[in-house]
Amino acid sequence: MTSQPDGDGNGDAGTAEPEALVCARCGARAEGPRPTWTLSVENGVRRHYCETCSRDNLRAIEGRLDAQWW
Repeated sequence: MTSQPDGDGNGDAGTAEPEALVCARCGARAEGPRPTWTLSVENGVRRHYCETCSRDNLRAIEGRLDAQWW
């Protein structure tokens, strides 16, 4: 039987805390889960974009343009 983390996430499962997300465009930080953020993989690099940057550049993101084109 494997141990599971308790309700507050401080169990003994041995997992590290997730890193805070940082927007690759504006530098905004997210301390907790942000389901409205966008994840993009550009040239093999994972980049996160905040909700504001995602909305402002939606057409470029959907057109699969790298961030350098925004």
